[in-house]
Amino acid sequence: MSGLHFSIRRKRFSPPAVLATIYAVFIIVGAVALRLPFSNTGDVTFSDAVFTAASAVTVTGLIVVDTGSDYTLIGQVIIALLIQIGGLGLMTFAALLLTMLGLTIGMPQRLVLRDELGQTGVSDLLALVRVVVLVAFVAEAIATGLLMFVFVPEFGWTHGFWQALFHAISAFNNAGFSLFSDSLSGYVADPVVNITITVLFILSGLGFVVLADINTQRGWRKLTLHSKLMLSGTLALILFAWIMFALLEWSNPATLGGLESSGARILASWFQAVTPRTAGFNTLDYAQMENSTTVMTLMLMLIGGGPSSTAGGIKVTTLIVLALATVAFIRRQERFHIFGRSLGISEVMKVLALTALSIFLVAIGLFLTSITYDGDFLDLLFEVCSAFGTVGLSRGATGELDEFGRAMIVLIMFAGRLGPLTIAFFLATQSKPKVGYPEGKVFLG
Repeated sequence: MSGLHFSIRRKRFSPPAVLATIYAVFIIVGAVALRLPFSNTGDVTFSDAVFTAASAVTVTGLIVVDTGSDYTLIGQVIIALLIQIGGLGLMTFAALLLTMLGLTIGMPQRLVLRDELGQTGVSDLLALVRVVVLVAFVAEAIATGLLMFVFVPEFGWTHGFWQALFHAISAFNNAGFSLFSDSLSGYVADPVVNITITVLFILSGLGFVVLADINTQRGWRKLTLHSKLMLSGTLALILFAWIMFALLEWSNPATLGGLESSGARILASWFQAVTPRTAGFNTLDYAQMENSTTVMTLMLMLIGGGPSSTAGGIKVTTLIVLALATVAFIRRQERFHIFGRSLGISEVMKVLALTALSIFLVAIGLFLTSITYDGDFLDLLFEVCSAFGTVGLSRGATGELDEFGRAMIVLIMFAGRLGPLTIAFFLATQSKPKVGYPEGKVFLG
């Protein structure tokens, strides 16, 4: 850690830059490991391995080769480790290891850890780290036990256990990797698989700060404003998407209309309503969905989950603050209120900057990938939004990309995983201008 301390102290690298470098190095190491002969069946190129490692570390789930058939058991274990470490955070595991060894974590390392967890301060970081790891391992253990009731009878004890464990890790970390070539489509009507998997990525998508707050306060009134916004916003988005998906796809013979019972349609609607907000699993073919459903899914992928979670996107709280700020502007209010708390211009400026940079990133990514892509534009847009939101859902465009297109998707996944953290760091840094200027007026709208 001395090198890290030295570089930050000299300000040659900011904490976000150090964090990005660590993730990039880890992706390369993972790619090399996946390219080894005992990790794959022989049909995986180094380009495939880099893409898979990047997708796993950024907990996205987009693939260019089949995880279950093109990678051996060792390769699948490597992917699961990349997902676990990438989802919970490299610095999170480093901080936990140092704490267990009784070593002191210095301020430079705390700054990097702060950015990885999406926090604005360095207090109580180690307590949050313990919450992150404890919740992850307990949730994954319980989910593995439940999924074994489905997979063990079908695949036997050893293979069934691995199927259950892999999908539990992938679901909790919102990665979307599956050992089945059609994701979880074969279990579209299975209540155990559907409910267990969705509870995992809803739980982790709320954010570890919210989970820690719920565990501490144990009552709605005592929760922080952030927790209340996340819980109410998540519930509203899920209910909206659930109802709309059912209405839009109920009669589509290629999706809900092809299922035998109304119960299966409702369960499939629930799964598809929750998974776009960075989970990446699917039980229906997104390439066969109506255009209206695809557009709704695009919006859900861009919104994502919560801060300090395994999810991506601009985040639910960002959407809520944007909506409240818009209403306040229409009402000509300088501040707005929610749940007995007041928010002002500083919060609005942060979410505006984050949203603008996110839109810019998606637009540039779409432009660059479209240069060498000859397929359907909507499919490509879907893929780019999926990569930025670290979702992993696909309409098939990723497999048709050339090397340049793959590289662009890797960069988008990387920026989607680390971008909000980097942005948060710079937004949290305040500087007072040395020279004052008279106010100007610009006509807008």
